[in-house]
Amino acid sequence: MSHLHALDWAIIGAYILVTLVLGLAFRKRASRSSEEYFLSGRSLPWWILGTSMVATTFAADTPLAVTGFIRNHGIWYNWFGWHYVFAQMMAVLLFSRFWRRAEVLTDNELIELRYSGKPAAFLRGFKAGYFAIVYNFIVLGWVLKGLGTVAEAMLGVDETLAVIVGAGLALSYALLAGFWGVVITDVIQFVLAMAGSISVAVLSVRHVGGIAALRDRLGESLVASQNTMAMVPGGGMGWDSDFVKFLVFVSLMWWASHNADGGGYIIQRMAAAKNERHARGATLWFVVANNAVRYWPWILTGLASMVIFPVMPQGMTEEAAYPLVMLEVLGPGLMGLLLVSFFAAFMSTIDTHLNWGASYLINDIYLRFLRPGAGSRETVLAAKLCVLFMMVFSVLVAFLLTSIGKAWLFVWAMGAGIGPVLILRWFWWRINAWSEIAALGASVVLAFGFEIVAAVQAGASYELFATPVKIGQMDLQTHHKAMILVPVTILTWVIVTFLTRPVTTERLTSFYRKVRPGGFWGPVAAVNADVQCDGLSWQRVGVWAAGCAGVFGILFGTGKLLLGEPLAATALFAVAVLGGLVIVWEFRLD
Repeated sequence: MSHLHALDWAIIGAYILVTLVLGLAFRKRASRSSEEYFLSGRSLPWWILGTSMVATTFAADTPLAVTGFIRNHGIWYNWFGWHYVFAQMMAVLLFSRFWRRAEVLTDNELIELRYSGKPAAFLRGFKAGYFAIVYNFIVLGWVLKGLGTVAEAMLGVDETLAVIVGAGLALSYALLAGFWGVVITDVIQFVLAMAGSISVAVLSVRHVGGIAALRDRLGESLVASQNTMAMVPGGGMGWDSDFVKFLVFVSLMWWASHNADGGGYIIQRMAAAKNERHARGATLWFVVANNAVRYWPWILTGLASMVIFPVMPQGMTEEAAYPLVMLEVLGPGLMGLLLVSFFAAFMSTIDTHLNWGASYLINDIYLRFLRPGAGSRETVLAAKLCVLFMMVFSVLVAFLLTSIGKAWLFVWAMGAGIGPVLILRWFWWRINAWSEIAALGASVVLAFGFEIVAAVQAGASYELFATPVKIGQMDLQTHHKAMILVPVTILTWVIVTFLTRPVTTERLTSFYRKVRPGGFWGPVAAVNADVQCDGLSWQRVGVWAAGCAGVFGILFGTGKLLLGEPLAATALFAVAVLGGLVIVWEFRLD
């Protein structure tokens, strides 16, 4: 704790006090009903929701994981996150409006809006439990792990104690404020987190002598590789090459993911919007800010860390380089502000996942199967008990994790291959509940199967989500698993789809008339000719491509500018402007 000045502690204390006051301010409003507790009464504007989407996607763990990616692989490895631009732009143009029209409280509720019978009921309950508990515990665990790593490196506080204290503070706020408190404080926390990460980047680059010196010193460094500074890696087409990993990220992983049509807590925010236009505006702001704004401060700090700490101190992972850089470059006052920015990002993500997970357990299990007639007070109380339960078990998971980045990769594998079903259920009438069950089941069995094999091979040296499966002398990495998981999963659900009965005509008609998705609805469209669909079309596919180009233009243009390549930056910004004009034209048509 000797690293902190009294001014730093005063700043940290003031932030915690403001947070608790805001929690108390929203307590009564959040407790009125489950729709208020989970969706803020569907009354929120685009700028609050979009900022909340961005804030909740990064926490104390995110800059650490990005730093680890850069030190182990290079800038290009962030394509593990950047590939989601393709799916997120689809969410802007298509799925944001569909989710708002569906008027569901959770995305699992859509299952019984789209499918029929006992398979639909089973799928809704299973997905709710699986993602609220298994998936959510891992995500919450790595966020808590990130906070503990920062506290141990910067404050000298025992990681276990830091995790418990951080969990207690976040839990108190989540219980008080509900979704109202989450989204409103997300705006504050986003500003703090971005200001903090930009400050660390500026000071760390200045510490090594500026951008030119950073590039020169990395070029001479023994720890940097030829792809460290690359945004697209070079190399051959070998099974284990960087370029093949990149190809898997951009060509396969984005549409195969369980977030292919939005993602649970992003969908929650779409559903909370005032109307369709606000849902789309929020998602567009999220795509731009999430990918083109937030990454570069972390990347610059990660690159500087390779110069400041070419070799990590014994017992520390590559991910811990980020807080070590903070210790190296920050002084009194700034240290407190940066720690507040870390805690703000932590609070944003933790409270979102607790509220979102509770919405699954309450809306899709408790109210659907256990207590359908429960009143508002009982429902909100049950939601708060679920929040408490999730936090306790997530703390236990945090103590088991050894690598945040590896846990990220495992979570992707948990839903690999289900993406095509999630996309096609909007546009193809033949998809049914068994399609989703088969896709999710195959993904779960394979993802955990890999972990079981790794545990058996490693024995006592096994580390959760960090020990690879070995085939001979080769480690089976994420891109290898993707090339196995996705084809097997797709083959499984396609076969199951055609071996099982279609959804009833009544249910398909009801969904088609409510959502108006367009696409391949054949017999349903034929008997509902009066419905004017405004979803899938070739024109919108072109707008999607332009939107993706625009976001990548901003992302890589900013990078080239920061790294001292103004001509390349100018060309990329021109692409961004053209893509932006197409998106503006699309929005004006609606």
